[in-house]
Amino acid sequence: MKKESAKPLRGARVAITRPAGTGAAIARRVRALGGDGFSLPGASLRAAEDPKTARQALRAALACEVVVFTSAAAVRFAIRLSPLRCRAQVIAPGSGTATALRRAGIDNVLLPARADTEGLLAMPALRRLRGKPVGIIGAPGGRDLLQRGLVARGARVVGAHVYRRVSARLDRRHLDPLVRGRAPLYVLLSSGDALRNLLQRLPPPACVKLLAGTAVASSARLERAARQAGFARVLRAASAHAADLVAALVAARSGRHLQ
Repeated sequence: MKKESAKPLRGARVAITRPAGTGAAIARRVRALGGDGFSLPGASLRAAEDPKTARQALRAALACEVVVFTSAAAVRFAIRLSPLRCRAQVIAPGSGTATALRRAGIDNVLLPARADTEGLLAMPALRRLRGKPVGIIGAPGGRDLLQRGLVARGARVVGAHVYRRVSARLDRRHLDPLVRGRAPLYVLLSSGDALRNLLQRLPPPACVKLLAGTAVASSARLERAARQAGFARVLRAASAHAADLVAALVAARSGRHLQ
């Protein structure tokens, strides 16, 4: 009995929609808990098309009073363009981004209580911003809600797109576990763009299989997007952090999650 309880995801398939090459840690965690985790990437990450322009924008963003790195990928791609030297108050949306920043030499990093855009906007450091420059370092489209929220508060947003998202190339490695599997399917969602890309690029039979599964959404916004996309069953995780997504899934399999 104890052995069974240590494998709460036994008999479950878990589609990991994070960008290609970034979901391995979640897949290992799912497998350790008895589930079948497989990659179904909603995007691939690429360097900025114009490195010179991206480097100039990065330096301008780093010169602001407050700087937000939108993801760990933003840190990795930024480092390729320029050393991350700044005197700003640096904010990360989650622990993964904070860890990447510390490895890059930035130790004084603020974290929100919730690892999503709403959590960022609730931070005291991002409340009184009228006339202040705020740098946002990331990719196009990733944190538009954050930018709109900051502009509404009177901030002068300085954006630096240090990388870009492109549609992932899906092949049999991704499609076979989705289409041919018979076990209950759970789909981990932490990006609206990833969900839209999958719905546009999956073949119709695969799309039907996807929506027949249970979505595990990392925020209220993604929960709404999943329902609008056609998922009949949607669970809500505490945040986009890998541990929170897996915890919501474990709770659901244990019958403790309200759907």
